[in-house]
Amino acid sequence: MPTDIVIQIDGRPFEAELFDTPAATEILRVLPIDAAPEEWGDEFYFAVPVALPPDETATTLVDPGDIGYWPPGRALAIFFGPTPLSTDDRPVPASAVNLVGRLTCDPASLRGARGARQIRVARR
Repeated sequence: MPTDIVIQIDGRPFEAELFDTPAATEILRVLPIDAAPEEWGDEFYFAVPVALPPDETATTLVDPGDIGYWPPGRALAIFFGPTPLSTDDRPVPASAVNLVGRLTCDPASLRGARGARQIRVARR
């Protein structure tokens, strides 16, 4: 069963859920996470204190709203629109991500948070 989380970007809350997967369980174990987010097109990403290998969910096929763990960067990626590798409106990660969750709010609402300096991920 998914676990409800809240992602606060510069204090603004966005609702999401983490799936019931081994990677998501490891991320839940270290919550809350506070970080300075980076942007890559319509993607926020930030380092998390876990080191996980690619798993059975690893993919480069993601949709706006997906949350992935990016093994090469030990980072969470929140996709809300096209990225520099996109050829249409779908995001394309730099390399495969383990799918660990999904926004339960409108992914496009994250566009209003561009330029953010602080992100916090916590259980709801």
